[in-house]
Amino acid sequence: MAIERMAVIGAGQMGSGIAQVAAQAGLHVTLADASAELARRAVDRLGVTLAKLVEKGKVAAADRDAALGRIRPAAAIEDCAGADLAVEAIVENEGVKKELYRKLDAVLPQHAILASNTSSISITSLAAATKRPDRVIGMHWMNPPPIMQLIEVIRGLQTSEATYQAVVDLSRKFGKTVVTSKDSPGFIVNRILIPLLNEACFALQEGLATPEDIDTAVKLGLNHPMGPLTLADFVGLDTCLYIAEVLHRELGDPKYRPAPLLRQYVAAGWVGRKGGRGFYVYEGK
Repeated sequence: MAIERMAVIGAGQMGSGIAQVAAQAGLHVTLADASAELARRAVDRLGVTLAKLVEKGKVAAADRDAALGRIRPAAAIEDCAGADLAVEAIVENEGVKKELYRKLDAVLPQHAILASNTSSISITSLAAATKRPDRVIGMHWMNPPPIMQLIEVIRGLQTSEATYQAVVDLSRKFGKTVVTSKDSPGFIVNRILIPLLNEACFALQEGLATPEDIDTAVKLGLNHPMGPLTLADFVGLDTCLYIAEVLHRELGDPKYRPAPLLRQYVAAGWVGRKGGRGFYVYEGK
């Protein structure tokens, strides 16, 4: 199946990045959000991002203009009606995602694929909310999408081989490396990553070391590009907590129990970079 038109629902950092990658690869993209203003702002930010790439000599000016010309901001789900593939990158809440899937199911053409950028929610469960469960799949991008080389593809119980192959082929067209996971909590990346971030929270809570020393030890001792507490701030502590709760609940193993300190930070509104404060302070930076 050839995918030429793509809809991305959710114009935040992830959704905008996904739209950029798709547009630069030649796809026509509808970037939708809760309001037309939010969608327009996202496209404007992409214009700034691509302009910087032109200044650095990484993108030709003509290619930048062509990519931006292929992105259309939208607020209504009906504006996504012509898409061959819809990727949702909205809040990590199963009920909200299912409601969106029902709306997309009603407006997209029969052949269209529904893909979720979820980092933890069951694809099988999301697919069951639609009338096309065989055309629902997980397409988990790493953050930020234009830079990170991995796409994690998750097959739900109902996902057809044709759907899987179409998404794998498209991911490779984007220049990405694909790994395939079965539909299990956290999939591959977060099944391994979240316990690491959570253990760093426990270490900080127990006074093992300062945030800076914990991050430096992991960076230099394990050759990681970023320390776990810095990475948790980048991901969002609320998102880390949500995924940890999913792992703990669905797998039933106490080793996935979220650190109390993580819960406290989220309760305080210290959710990381996006909130101005997490394990580090970002306000004014």
